[in-house]
Amino acid sequence: MLPPFIIDQIRKREEEEAPREQPRIELPLPRPRKADHKNDEDDRGVVVIDLM
Repeated sequence: MLPPFIIDQIRKREEEEAPREQPRIELPLPRPRKADHKNDEDDRGVVVIDLM
């Protein structure tokens, strides 16, 4: 068990670090389309990303 002094120091450090978090930006992504058909196999695909 930690002494109360150390617990208080840890809490103070956590409170000081909290405002340093970088803000997050939410991108306005389009909503997924509702498929009229029940077969999801038609929606499959392959994406190739060349990192070279």
